[in-house]
Amino acid sequence: MSVQAPERAQDPASQTTPATAAKPNRLRTPRRPGQLGWLASTPAIIIGLLFTVGPLIIIVLFSFMSRPPQGGGVVYDFTLDPYIGFLFQSDFVGNTTFDPRYLQVFGDSLWQALVTTVICLLLSFPLALWMATRSTKLQNFLVLIVTIPFWTNLLVRTYAWMLILNDNGIINNASSALGFGKMELLYTPFASQLGLIYTFLPFMVLPIYASLAGFDFRLAEAAYDLGARKWAVIRRIILPIATPGIISGVLLVFMPAFGSYVQPVLLGGGKVLLIGNLIASQFGDARNWPFGAALSVIILVMLMIALMAIAFYSRKSGRKVEISL
Repeated sequence: MSVQAPERAQDPASQTTPATAAKPNRLRTPRRPGQLGWLASTPAIIIGLLFTVGPLIIIVLFSFMSRPPQGGGVVYDFTLDPYIGFLFQSDFVGNTTFDPRYLQVFGDSLWQALVTTVICLLLSFPLALWMATRSTKLQNFLVLIVTIPFWTNLLVRTYAWMLILNDNGIINNASSALGFGKMELLYTPFASQLGLIYTFLPFMVLPIYASLAGFDFRLAEAAYDLGARKWAVIRRIILPIATPGIISGVLLVFMPAFGSYVQPVLLGGGKVLLIGNLIASQFGDARNWPFGAALSVIILVMLMIALMAIAFYSRKSGRKVEISL
């Protein structure tokens, strides 16, 4: 006589039906507090596309259009004449020759932007390094001092420099009182360069300071204790830490200075033709919208090349470079 063991009662939770077993187990990522879905951010995305990407698309399209016989605007006929006109000029007979005039304008703009960037870098690095070594309260106060120019409009600040540099300004009055006579400062390339340096100096200081602010300077002190000299510490310890901020600051200064318009016109008096003045004149007095758009596209391409180079450097070196203040 055999005795069978009683069957164990199965847990209802462990019992699965064929429908339940076939259903995939999809895990939903829990939404963090305050996080909005795609639907809620749709208006912001639409506004961003309309007011950022939209104008860029229009400029690119206009650069491939034809110029009307009279007046401004464009004729919707595809052509490469705006880009050809950047390097070549055609006469009434139809002969095409190389024209370096616009290349000279680009060269002058590049030189002024390069000088602005180098001087801003030379002034900003010691200042940012000094700010990063102060106490926390003093650092906050110094950052406030650096950002004060952003509180007022650029046009107002430029007019203030016009009052300082004119014949009856502070500098010329002081020069006359010391017996040196008055100097011609306003409406000169020097005034334009000075305005650019003043305008873009904070754009170089803040990224470098942001890179150095979190650095533990006790490592530099340890290097001094081990016998390292000042320039060796700066070159091998501090500069590698500040490199992402330097790259960010160079781009934030160079590209706006390259296409600047206000300072060369108001402080320089428009005596030197730069790329910003040239683009404004094409959309204004010359009424050659396709050529002005083509010049703008060339600047955009230069900016894209610079961003690609920075991205390549960031990937190659393993350092994160952020183009922000």
